Amino acid sequence: MIGPPLLDSDDAPCPPAVLAARPLFEPVARLLARFESPRLPDADQLDRLIEEVAPNAASGSGRPVRFVAPGAEAVGYEERIFATGEVPTRPDDWHDFFNALAWCLWPQSKAACNALHLAEIRARRAAGLAGRGPCRDALTQFDECGIVVVSADHEIPALLAAHEWEEAFWHRREALRETTRFLVFGHGSWDQLRRPFFGLCAKAIHRTVGRAWLAMPEAGQQADTDRWLAAHLAERAPTLSPRDFSPLPLLGIPGVTPDSESPDYYRDTRQFRPRRRSAALRSPAS
Repeated sequence: MIGPPLLDSDDAPCPPAVLAARPLFEPVARLLARFESPRLPDADQLDRLIEEVAPNAASGSGRPVRFVAPGAEAVGYEERIFATGEVPTRPDDWHDFFNALAWCLWPQSKAACNALHLAEIRARRAAGLAGRGPCRDALTQFDECGIVVVSADHEIPALLAAHEWEEAFWHRREALRETTRFLVFGHGSWDQLRRPFFGLCAKAIHRTVGRAWLAMPEAGQQADTDRWLAAHLAERAPTLSPRDFSPLPLLGIPGVTPDSESPDYYRDTRQFRPRRRSAALRSPAS
C-alpha cells in the first residue's frame, strides 16, 4: 500500500486548489490555490497568470510566452515556441496545465531548455545527422520528470546519487528534512503526483548550497534555483545525456506517503533499487 490516491478517479472533478497542500507541490502551491473551480483555467487565464507572476517569461529567442490551442503545426513543438513564444496548451488537460505553471515558476530554465533544443536541432541538421540526439532526449526527459535536489548537507546528495536510500531517507531523515529541498521541475511529475503510484520516479539534478540559502524565503529559493538550473543546463549541454540524471523514487521522500514511516519500506528493492555497477563507475550528477 502507498496510501490513498490524491484523486478518486479521472471522472471525479478536482479543483487544482486541492493539490496546493500536497507534498512536492510546495513550489507551485500558491498558484494552485488560486484555482478553486474543478474546470482547469483556459489559455487566457494562464496568459494573465504568467503576465502577473513571471512578466519576463520568454522563449529561447526572447519572445514573450503565451499559451495557445494546438493546431496543425507546420514546425515542431520546440521550434514553434522558440519562433513565436506560443506554447501549445490543450484545454482541460492537466499535463499541459502543469506545463504552463512550470513556465510561471521556472521561466529562465524553461527558456534555456527551449534555446538548447533549437541549437541542437540546427547543429544536427547542419551536420546531416538524423534523430534527436542525447542532448535533446535528456532535455525532454528532464522537462517531463525532472527534480532539483538542493541540499546544505553535501553528504545527502552523494547518498541519493549512490542509491543509499535507507541511509538518506531513514537514518538521516531529520538531517534531510532540515537541510534539503526537493523542487519539482517536470510537469509530467506533477501530473503523476495527482495519483501517485508504486515506483513513481523522477530524474534528479543535485545542487549543494550553503546554510544561508535555507534562510531565504521560498520564493527566493525558487528564483535562485531557476537561475542556477538555467546556467547548469547550458554549461552541460555539449555532453548532456539522460545518463547525467540520477533516478529518485519520489515516494521515498519523507512525508509523501505514510508508508515511508518505517525502515522496512526502504528495503523493498522493487522500488528502491540498488545502483547498477556500470552506473556506479560513472560520476554522479552534480
